Amino acid sequence: MYPHTLLSFLGLTLTLISTSVLAVDKTVNPDLDTCLFTAPTQLDRLNLLPLDDDWLFDFTEQPSYTFEPGSVVNANAATFPAAVGNHLTMALINLGPCSILPPHYHPRASNYVVAVSGTTDTYFVQENGARLVRNTLTPGRMTIFPQASVHTMVNTGCTNAQLVSALSSEDAGTHNIANSLFVFPFNITAIALGFPECDLAKLAEGIPLVGTGSFAGSKECLAHCRIKY
Repeated sequence: MYPHTLLSFLGLTLTLISTSVLAVDKTVNPDLDTCLFTAPTQLDRLNLLPLDDDWLFDFTEQPSYTFEPGSVVNANAATFPAAVGNHLTMALINLGPCSILPPHYHPRASNYVVAVSGTTDTYFVQENGARLVRNTLTPGRMTIFPQASVHTMVNTGCTNAQLVSALSSEDAGTHNIANSLFVFPFNITAIALGFPECDLAKLAEGIPLVGTGSFAGSKECLAHCRIKY
C-alpha cells in the first residue's frame, strides 16, 4: 500500500475505532438451514419451504432496524432460510445523520451498494499496493466493493441515508478491522501500527461490544447537524 494511502485509511480507521462493530447475525432456524444445504435437489428445497411467507422477508420488522443512529439488516442464510442455495445476501443499510459503518470486509463476497436516499461517502482499498478508492453516493448511484476489500461508509449529511447492499453469497461474512487488530497481543499490534504499546492499550479500552451495524459519527458533524443519539 502506498504510504499516503496507508496514512489516509489508517486515520479514518482510528477515527471510527471507538464505535461499535457490525452485528453478527444469529441463525434463526439451524435445523431448517441444515436440511436446505443438504437437500439433493432444488425441488427438495422448495418442499422444505411450503408457505408463501417462507419466501418473504421484511427488513423493517427486524429488531435491529433503526436510524438512531443506524443499522445493517441482512437477509441471508442465517436470517432468511429461503436464501440458502441462492448465492446472495441482500442488506438494507440505514445511516442516520453523520452515522458511519466502521471499516470492515466480507471474506466470501463482493458487495454492490446503491443509494436510495441521502448522501454517503464510500471508501475501499483492495490490497497492499492498491490505492484508496473514494466515491459519493446519492440516490440512484452505485459502487462496488470487491470481495475481501476493506471498506467503510459515512453519511455526510444531516438527514437519513438509506442504501441497498447486495453481496454475492448467502454467507458473506463480515470482518471488522478495528476489533481484529486488538485480538492479537498488544506488542504485535503496536509494532504494526507504530504506536507505543501503552497508548494502544488505552485505545483498545474504548472499543465497544458488537452493535447493530451503523453508528454515530464525529462530534463535529453531530454538532453541526444538532443531532444527539
